This record gives sequence, C-alpha cells and structure tokens, in this order.
Amino acid sequence: MLSGPLLTAEEFLDRRFSLPESGQWAELHAGEVHLFQPPDLDFGNAVLNLSKLFADYVQKYQHGYPCFDLGLLMETAPDTIFFPAASYFLDGKRFTETDKAITETIPSLVIELASTGDRKQVMLRRIENYLAWGVQEVWVLEPKAQQVTAVNPQTGEVTFQEGDRLISNQLLPNFQCDVEKLFVEPSWWNAM
Repeated sequence: MLSGPLLTAEEFLDRRFSLPESGQWAELHAGEVHLFQPPDLDFGNAVLNLSKLFADYVQKYQHGYPCFDLGLLMETAPDTIFFPAASYFLDGKRFTETDKAITETIPSLVIELASTGDRKQVMLRRIENYLAWGVQEVWVLEPKAQQVTAVNPQTGEVTFQEGDRLISNQLLPNFQCDVEKLFVEPSWWNAM
C-alpha cells in the first residue's frame, strides 16, 4: 500500500500512470493505492491465449464479450477498484464496457491470474468479493501449476488441469479449451 490521503476512483485514475510501472499493476483498495508485483512472461502468455480464445468464441457464437485491463469499481466511499486479467459480460449492449477505464457494471465472469506471490495471498478474498458483488463465476489461472480453478456458487469449485478441457456450460455454452493451451507461448504471436 502507498500511504497518503484516501483517493476516489477518479483521483486514482488521474494518478495511475504516474505510479510505478505506469500503474499497470496498481489497484485501489478502500481508497488506498495497492501495488502488486509485476508478473512474469507466463502471465502474458495466458492473457494472449485467452484473448485469442475469447475472440474466436465471440466471433463464432456472438455470445457476450470480454474486456481486458478494465477496472471494476467494487465499492464506493471509500472506493475500491480491482483490475482482473479479464472480465466477460453477457448482459447489455455488446461492447459497451470495452473503451472504459472502469465500470460499475457487474460482469458475469471474472478471470484472475495467480501469477505472483502477493496475488496468490489475496486470491481467496478477491474471489469472495467478486461473488458477493454479483459475479456469477470466477476463473483463477495459475501459470506455474498450469491449472484453472473455476468457482461458481451454484456448482462449487472445479479445478481443471493438464489433459482437461476448460468449460463453462452455464455461462459460455460451447466454449472449451485444452487447459495446457492457455499457458504455452502462442505460436501466432511469434508470427507477427
């Protein structure tokens, strides 16, 4: 945490790019700036692979849309903004949240990456916060263990590992992905 007066969401966004790493790994927790450790390349691989999978899924099925690096305004007075790896929206007009810095709109699915020790330490609390806020399901990708844990209050917690297919029939019908493909360096990225 960085000490100082409590910030509003607007003040945080105004100052975010002046923070270490241009605020890329910064969040606002109850008005206080919280800095996470920068992740390693495994984080980038997972986000790139996920973005490609979601792009293919949206194009084929026209079912919702994902947003990356979108702040979720979880609480106000004092303000709390989480920046998950991705948020997936199923309700409302398509792509409404895409160009925003933060939103109060609750996504149906949140994807987190447990990519650093400090993120892993707070992951359970983050999952609880998302579900209490109204998120229907949370996926936690763990690059080192190469597994995905899906947490849904109705179906419980399911862990998908190498050899498994990640699915979410309730939220994303027809979406499926071999878990190990989430964590490899994307071949299409090197072709650019």
